Amino acid sequence: MTTEGALARLIRSSADRATAAGAEVCDLCAAPVADEHAHLYDTGQAEVRCVCGPCSVLFADAKAAEGHHRLVPRRRVRLPHLDTAVLGVPVGLVFFVPRTDGTVTAEGPSPAGAMRWEVDASAWKELTGTCPQLAGMEPDVEALLVNTVHGLDHHWIVPIDDCYRMVALVRREWRGLSGGGRVWPAVEEFFEDLTERS
Repeated sequence: MTTEGALARLIRSSADRATAAGAEVCDLCAAPVADEHAHLYDTGQAEVRCVCGPCSVLFADAKAAEGHHRLVPRRRVRLPHLDTAVLGVPVGLVFFVPRTDGTVTAEGPSPAGAMRWEVDASAWKELTGTCPQLAGMEPDVEALLVNTVHGLDHHWIVPIDDCYRMVALVRREWRGLSGGGRVWPAVEEFFEDLTERS
């Protein structure tokens, strides 16, 4: 019996127990993860993956895995009002993600998932000129999250996994053509939770 074989059996056994219990597991080692756990951004697949504490330590250095997996930061910063209209995105609930290649994408939640646009680079530069904190965002793993629906004025720098949670929430709560009576109260609650967690 090799050590490698024993380790593989231990990992499989842990994953099987967690799956049977309905618990979430680390996408790297299959160990159970707590409700509040770290995430990795898989740059090749453009997906967020759950990771346990020990595995997250492996990716604390941005150069780990040659940038293919990046640890998603946990900071949440509420910003003052920003004139995001200069970015030319015609929706009030949207997030903007600077990419490592220098582009910026805008993504808005919908009943079918996230809609995506590319933002004009000069417009993004103009906006970052009015708010220097935007220039310090980590590409791919942080986003500018905006909610101006129903007269609200929320502008946040958040981890990308918060944005994906918001997209899932909209998709889950949306009813009919206009969203119905559940989606917008749920979105407002999501932003109240951001305030509590920041």
